Amino acid sequence: MPASAVARIAPSAVHPPSAVTASVLSGLLVDERDRDTPGLAIPRPETQLVVRFGASGRTGVDVHAVGVRRGVHRKLIHRGQLTLSARLHPGASQAVLGVPASAIAGRIVRLDELWSGAPTQRLLARLASAHDAAEAAAALERAIAERLPLAQECRARVQLVRAAASQLTRSKVSTVAAELGVSERHLRRAFHEGMGMSPKAFAQLERFQRALHAARTEGHASWASIAAATGYYDQAHLIAEFRAIAGLTPRALLSECRATQLIV
Repeated sequence: MPASAVARIAPSAVHPPSAVTASVLSGLLVDERDRDTPGLAIPRPETQLVVRFGASGRTGVDVHAVGVRRGVHRKLIHRGQLTLSARLHPGASQAVLGVPASAIAGRIVRLDELWSGAPTQRLLARLASAHDAAEAAAALERAIAERLPLAQECRARVQLVRAAASQLTRSKVSTVAAELGVSERHLRRAFHEGMGMSPKAFAQLERFQRALHAARTEGHASWASIAAATGYYDQAHLIAEFRAIAGLTPRALLSECRATQLIV
């Protein structure tokens, strides 16, 4: 897309998925910055497809698959950079991208390395001709929908991983496996392939997300009370996991969040 065309696409809120893609897609997020901004990306247990419009993209637009990260990521967001992100449900990487989430965990991979040339070029052409955020989001969702008939065999794994993810925040892996009628080994393997991380790492990120959200929204809550409410053994456990994920104490990370543009 020519750089001049970026101005035609206005940022908007999350676009909900259609009935066709709801099984693999949680939503599409459009974001644009009007100045160079330090960004702070909080890790999320999900794989994404990310479209970049503007000077950062090749020929004005490019598309990458972004694997799950287990740590906070800091970057400079350049002025005029517009991004469109498609967030995949747990376990949906194989169905949409053709590779398990574990294959791209912690990596950023060009889409044409995962899809054959024709589907990627078709998507790029549709994105380049989009006149607004809604058209761009529709083009990306259409490309995802076109992949689904090729991967119906992945449906059972997607359902298993999503069901397990909803329970792992409050139950042990062995308990969740028993409730879902699978072996613990099978659940761990499905989780690794579908999420790009172990069930334990997923639960750690979920605790971290909940604790950080509580700290940002409950101004007078103590770290000890937040730890107790979000699944940590105690405040020391919370502090140790914050250091492991963000490289900072909880208080220091909260200060950075308040001073930095969060990449959600």
